[in-house]
Amino acid sequence: MVAILGAGIAGIAAGYHLSQRGIEHTIFEKNSSWGGLCDNFSIGEGFLFDKFVHLSFTKSEVVKNLFQNNTAFYSHKPESSNYYKNLWLKHPVQNNLAPLSIDEKIRIIEDFVAKPTLNTIQNYEDWLLVQFGTYFKEHFSEKYTYKYWTLPSKELSTDWLGSRISIPSLEVLLRGAFEVQEKNFYYAQEMRYPQQGGYKSFLNTMATNTSIKTQKEVALIDPIHKKITFTDGSETNYEKLISSLPLPEIVKIIKDAPKSILEAGEKLLATSGQLVSIGFNRPDIPKHLWFYIYDEDILPARAYSPSLKSPYNVPKGKSSLQFETYFSKKKPKQLSGDSLVNHIIEKGIQMKLWELNDIAITDYREEKYANVVFDFNRKSNVSLIQDYLRTVGIISIGRFGEWDYFWSDQSLLSGFKGANTIGNR
Repeated sequence: MVAILGAGIAGIAAGYHLSQRGIEHTIFEKNSSWGGLCDNFSIGEGFLFDKFVHLSFTKSEVVKNLFQNNTAFYSHKPESSNYYKNLWLKHPVQNNLAPLSIDEKIRIIEDFVAKPTLNTIQNYEDWLLVQFGTYFKEHFSEKYTYKYWTLPSKELSTDWLGSRISIPSLEVLLRGAFEVQEKNFYYAQEMRYPQQGGYKSFLNTMATNTSIKTQKEVALIDPIHKKITFTDGSETNYEKLISSLPLPEIVKIIKDAPKSILEAGEKLLATSGQLVSIGFNRPDIPKHLWFYIYDEDILPARAYSPSLKSPYNVPKGKSSLQFETYFSKKKPKQLSGDSLVNHIIEKGIQMKLWELNDIAITDYREEKYANVVFDFNRKSNVSLIQDYLRTVGIISIGRFGEWDYFWSDQSLLSGFKGANTIGNR
């Protein structure tokens, strides 16, 4: 029997791939429902929220076909925005500077033209300076970096970037400064979202074709005797083990894991997320599918609208928004619980997003693991842990199992890849 730890998208994908090949398996999930970060929750009478913003823009035909065969979906244009000092700028900001004051546009353009040339890029700060110049880096990129990654740019590597950030030419920058741009500069052209059931509906077929046991939190893994002990006292034996558990967590539950491996796990950094979800008693509160917030006195980094993703996410005549605020070992929470909810309500009124009497219901919750942080401790410690896991026969998959900046489609394919390492019987 193949044991799979974690019923998030990677674990579900691994189980599905094994089931397609007729290989016996069981997925063990500590929560009461499957989905991991792709799971959702409901508040009030019909307000559905995903855990963080989820929209599919995969280019993988395998993933596209899997998702499309699961459920009917809406197709959205990737029209997002940015809030900065009482202004709304289309995303990405660097391509859409038109709403800014003349003085600020001059500063950005001057620094863009005079941006430095560096022979060696040492960190993300260097990369930002080379691409955009000092003013834009300090007033835009740096502000958001600390909100989202919980570290200043000089403490981040660049091996996560890929094509995630638009780099305009001087002509594109100038055009975006002089006039409002209709062109989409985002790295995706279409965003897909299920009509009903939240983002996890894309995974329904895979989940129903796997064996999942929920409320099974692992207490100990004995790789010598190939035995798993759960916190409820039950045990199971396995022939092969696939894990999507976060690397810092799995090393702590492996029997007799070396001290060096435990220390490597402690050195890995991830952000945690505070989710503030708000349901409104009007249908027209959200104006943007999602948006980013640069102002430092407004704690959330970004927000999205479940009701714009799908009208089935809210009761008829209502709307909704969810705000994401991040913290880590390097950046403690500033507010939590009702204090953060009240902060966001007050700031939303100041941003002219809503009035107090528009709010029907609010919810606060936290997720321990939101994003992998690409600091300079990451690469060597991930390599050390993954080498160890291989020696004890554990196949590690998914965003937190591979400890990488995976979108949902990449996590799914990581699950397939992990399952592929197990031969047919």
